[in-house]
Amino acid sequence: MLSKQEIQLWLTSVFNSLNFNKNLGLNITICESDKAEIRFAWDDKLMGNPMQKILHGGVTATALDTVGGILAIYSRLDNMDIVNQEQLVEFTKRVGTIDLRTDYLRPGRGDEFIASAKLIRSGSRVCVCRMELHNNKGDQIAFGTGTYLVG
Repeated sequence: MLSKQEIQLWLTSVFNSLNFNKNLGLNITICESDKAEIRFAWDDKLMGNPMQKILHGGVTATALDTVGGILAIYSRLDNMDIVNQEQLVEFTKRVGTIDLRTDYLRPGRGDEFIASAKLIRSGSRVCVCRMELHNNKGDQIAFGTGTYLVG
C-alpha cells in the first residue's frame, strides 16, 4: 500500500508537470486530507484589466477550482487503500469538477496570491470544498464553492 507521503509526492509531481499550471505559475504548498493551498506570483500575463493592472477573473476561478480539485482528490485518496501508481492513475482519470461557484469580492491586486481550500464533505462519489483567494497582504479577493466527482 502507498503511504500518504508517496501519494502527496505523486500528486505534486503530476500537478507540476501540467503545462497549464506551469504557465500560470501555480505551486502546491499544502496538501492534506482536510486542507490544501496553492500559491502563485503576479505576472503581467495574468492581467485581465490593463488599465487597473488586476488579475484576470479566469485566473481567479482557475486558482479556486485547482485548489479545490487538489483537496477533493487527496481527501478521497486518504480514505482509500491505494496499492500502486496504476491505481492512482485510474482514480484520478475519473475526477472532475461538477459545479464551481466563484464570488469576486475585490480586484486581484498583489505580488503573490494564495488559494486555499477546506473540506466541507468528502463522500464516496462527490466531494464539496470551500475555497478562498487572498493576496500577500491578506486581502480576500474571491471565494468559491466547488463540487467534484471523485468516484
